[in-house]
Amino acid sequence: MYFITTQQYDARKHSIGGKAKALLLLSNEKLNIPPWVVMPNECFAEIINSSDATDIISTIKNYQISDDFIATIVQAFPNEKYFAVRSSAVDEDGDNFSFAGQFESFLYVTKETLAEKIKQVWLSAYAERIKQYRKNNKLIKNNGISVIIQQMIPAEVSGVGFSINIMNADRDATLINTVYGLGEALVQGKENADCFIIKNEKIESSIVKKVYQTIFDNNEIKKIPVEADKQEKASLTDEQIVAVSKIIRTCVNHFGKPQDIEFAISNNTIYLLQSRAITGLQNISDKKGKYILWDNSNIIESYPGVTTPLTFSFISKSYEKAYKLFSLYMGVSEQVIQKNERIYSHTLGLINGRVYYNLKTWYHMLALLPGYSINARFMEKMMGVKESFDIPESYRLSKTKAWWSIVKMAAKMTRRFVGLPKKRIEFLALLNNTIAEYKNINFGEKNANELMQLFIRFDNTLLNEWKAPLLNDFFAMIWFGLLQKKCEKYNLSKNLNIHNDLLCGSNDIISTQPIHRTIAITSEVLENESYKTLFLNNDENNILEELLSNKIYAPLKNSIDKYLFDFGERCIGELKLESISYNQAPTKFIKIIKSYVESGITKASISSNTEIQVREAAEKQMRIAFVNNPIKQFLFYRTLQKTRALVSARENLRYERTRAFGIVREIFTAMGKHFFTENIIENVSDIFYLKIEEIFDFIEGKSVTQNIRALITLRKETFLEYEKQPTPSERFATYGIVYHANDFYSTARVDQIDGHLKGIGCCPGIVEAKVRVVLQPQDVVSLNGDILVTSSTDPGWVTLFSSAAGIIVERGSVLSHSAIVSREMGKPCIVGVTGLLKTLQTGDTIQMNGSTGEIKIIIKAN
Repeated sequence: MYFITTQQYDARKHSIGGKAKALLLLSNEKLNIPPWVVMPNECFAEIINSSDATDIISTIKNYQISDDFIATIVQAFPNEKYFAVRSSAVDEDGDNFSFAGQFESFLYVTKETLAEKIKQVWLSAYAERIKQYRKNNKLIKNNGISVIIQQMIPAEVSGVGFSINIMNADRDATLINTVYGLGEALVQGKENADCFIIKNEKIESSIVKKVYQTIFDNNEIKKIPVEADKQEKASLTDEQIVAVSKIIRTCVNHFGKPQDIEFAISNNTIYLLQSRAITGLQNISDKKGKYILWDNSNIIESYPGVTTPLTFSFISKSYEKAYKLFSLYMGVSEQVIQKNERIYSHTLGLINGRVYYNLKTWYHMLALLPGYSINARFMEKMMGVKESFDIPESYRLSKTKAWWSIVKMAAKMTRRFVGLPKKRIEFLALLNNTIAEYKNINFGEKNANELMQLFIRFDNTLLNEWKAPLLNDFFAMIWFGLLQKKCEKYNLSKNLNIHNDLLCGSNDIISTQPIHRTIAITSEVLENESYKTLFLNNDENNILEELLSNKIYAPLKNSIDKYLFDFGERCIGELKLESISYNQAPTKFIKIIKSYVESGITKASISSNTEIQVREAAEKQMRIAFVNNPIKQFLFYRTLQKTRALVSARENLRYERTRAFGIVREIFTAMGKHFFTENIIENVSDIFYLKIEEIFDFIEGKSVTQNIRALITLRKETFLEYEKQPTPSERFATYGIVYHANDFYSTARVDQIDGHLKGIGCCPGIVEAKVRVVLQPQDVVSLNGDILVTSSTDPGWVTLFSSAAGIIVERGSVLSHSAIVSREMGKPCIVGVTGLLKTLQTGDTIQMNGSTGEIKIIIKAN
């Protein structure tokens, strides 16, 4: 057994643990560190390795530390009567794990008890609590322990100091806590402590009443009362506070990262006892850092669940291009757009694999619009912005310029609104022609460079002409808001959702066509015995095989082919490039038809005039309200007509986006097949774990890594973990570095709601039925009259709607897809229900009121 001094330390031979290593490294910083020596881990490991015993604990207990060795230690501390014996485990006081309080340490150790205390510290490395700590933090290997023997400082005041204010994560402040006497009571939280915060050379003191202190007296450590005149007096003077703060700063400068120190004061001398990195810093966000508010309550409808890197890289660029174009159309100059490039390139974020809006950049984008300087609050309300942010002056126009911009914008927007129908027609013509051209291309025959150029041309052709959908979205929002306000102004009905009722039964919404067409094919099957037998007696794979090989089914195959040509891209997660469309896997669509056939779903069986009845009832209330004022009725009806047309067009144009994304999916699927054929990737689908720029850089020789297989493996592992993790909050804030020390679940931990639930009523109707919670719609083919309950939906869910008694969605708004389609189908619908999935489970019986948004729990399943 042996010990070493700081001069004898050799990093190649000695493992001395985090605590001793820190003291060693600080030895040249002119700090008052009590003299110390350390018994390195190797001296203990030699004893264990040379023992015949298999039980480590027995080996340690049975080992006798010689009196000569103790005498040698004592000689290293001339004239010292007492010692501190401290642990310094090899992985203690590291950057990520401190092991604070886990190992044994002893104060006021005499030479007579020194051997016993060294063994107790040594034994503590193998204690059950250490094993549990390692297990909890996934630290498998026990790296051993070193033991520090140090001069004992008779502390009059003890303290801990942090180079940041850990109470509020302020990186610009220093925090110091102190007590009278030994620090044992402070680190164990047994006594109240004074608190000093130093920031900008100013001291903020919080002095508590210190009733007791821990001291050494008559050969024992004991707790005694603090003198009455000192109890409410600061335990540190201002000079001492400044001195401790300088020590903390010295440690920070030396190690280059935030530090947590322990110190003691004796005879007006401040002694540094230890310094370590502040652990858990990854959980302490920098509240002074850049503030961002994230929200996915709307975009989750388009990109539900985890989204792959390929899709995210594609939509990030798409949003950037699209909203630059939109801002230009709204009167923002090209010069201003170029100056604020980073706003447009940061509209989206990827949080644990899920797509979120960066609301702060959207707000800044709003501030660039003409008129913001004049009436910011009104514009925020009209644009649906719920949060207010401090906007730099550089983003704003002067009021004079803003008025002039508003006049010009008003004239432009009036012209554009009048010309919107024509623009929609022109856009659809361009889209149809472009898609038709690309549908005739055999992507499988193209090489990687050709596929890349095809994508670039497709992207440039359509994205630069995406004005009509953007303008339509904007005007739909404005006119929907005007309709709602007019309904409130004229007090049309006690029904607060009458504006929704007036929008029911719009037969021109394309989103419902897949349902009608699917049911028509189902009816075709049920009316033909051979078709019916085929679907009832075979699985979807055999059915497809028969359709392809047997001419007797040719008419049915033609109906299915026509459906796939028109709606083959309308599938679950249809805007995610990694989603497999019905065109790519026709068996998925055949499985739906099979379920409809087995359930006997036909047009007659689900035929309902509910949506027409709701609409007619609302229109009747409208006519009654305006019976004595035909002019107001005319103006109101004009608003209603405009809103109906815009909302219908909004939903229909969303489908055109789906078709465009279908082409992009085909191009990159072909790219994946090409990379697979060339043995670049292991699976065709691996292409979706690369960003577009990474794929193109690999093709063009600009890639920073050529081992994309390793990159894909890492991404797949990461995204698999994202799938397993709980879904982050719908809305939360981050500070500073987004992926560091921020809690994405800060408002997501919603407890189960006591009593009934309430959301936004989108389509009237009172239904009482059992709940069916659906998170993976591809696993469900029919709801059989249950109420569909889910977190969010996209247009691909529409085939489930027909078999549902009602629809309840945790996220969404009155203009979301589920709300629009449910109104068209006359299905009671409620969206925006806080705590929905925490409260309801499959099998619960509930009553939902699609008008008021109320959900009453009748019977709990368990």
